[in-house]
Amino acid sequence: MTAQRGFVGASARGEALGVHSLDHFSLLVPDLQVAQRYFTDFGLDVRERGGTLHLRTYGSDHTWGVIGEGPSKRLHHISFGCFADDLPRFKSHLEANGVALLDAPAGFQSNGIWLRDHNGLLLEINVAAKSSVDSKMSGTFASSPEGIAGAPVRAKAPVARPRRMSHMLSFTADIEQAIAFYSANLGLRLSDRASKVGFMHAIHGSDHHILAFAQSSAPGIHHSSWDMACIDDIGLAAMQMADKGHQKGWGLGRHVLGSNYFHYVQDPWGSFTEYTCDIDYIARGQNWQTGHHADEDSFYLWGPTPPEDFVVNYEAA
Repeated sequence: MTAQRGFVGASARGEALGVHSLDHFSLLVPDLQVAQRYFTDFGLDVRERGGTLHLRTYGSDHTWGVIGEGPSKRLHHISFGCFADDLPRFKSHLEANGVALLDAPAGFQSNGIWLRDHNGLLLEINVAAKSSVDSKMSGTFASSPEGIAGAPVRAKAPVARPRRMSHMLSFTADIEQAIAFYSANLGLRLSDRASKVGFMHAIHGSDHHILAFAQSSAPGIHHSSWDMACIDDIGLAAMQMADKGHQKGWGLGRHVLGSNYFHYVQDPWGSFTEYTCDIDYIARGQNWQTGHHADEDSFYLWGPTPPEDFVVNYEAA
């Protein structure tokens, strides 16, 4: 994880204006008990606070997701972290761009600013420590030496848990508008894209994408992605979920854009949570060569055929 330099501003270093992290997402679901069971089974440290669930990874006090109760599953907002002395710069920048600034929604405390994106999705930019990593967190692999068994018996398999949230993918009605809005207003930069997907990174050093977009008729969450230490941990976690009744999903495979290994588990509301590892990293100041790829050459390098409803936005119904 990153060092606690997260409140030192980009303006003090003479850098361009941009958020440094995807701080957390907020989701509404019809039944919090169902959500608590699902995310606990997934391997997250789920804490109840004021009628909401806070999603953490074990060993960290960072809240990656806030789950509230509502009549149907809906992405409520996405929160991005910025450096402290960049917040007034963001306020002036957004106002100059003609973006309306909003009050914080009822029930949410904030030290930042609120706005809506091109698609009407609620966003927050708040002062927070940098939670995106400062270097690549590589997937590890070590072969066992001769004469020693490499895998434990099933009954003694360790519990595999995510280390952090890597990124999320949200639906948008217009990929071009999404890329333009988040680039012009939040300072995210395009990493790679195809006709119906786009992947954006943070300029202060982040994974290949902290936020991605998929084409739909309305906003919504497709998946949140959680970093694992190695491919074996992805397999173990997927088996743990299957043993607990969460069998529908997609994987194991390897993506092309981002290069990460993956296994997706479908949640109770039709979207997905992804176990991932070894995603590409774009360092601060690096000039990443952005590509516009053919659809058939940009989805996955290898893996099983995805389920038919993998790209269905159930929030658009």
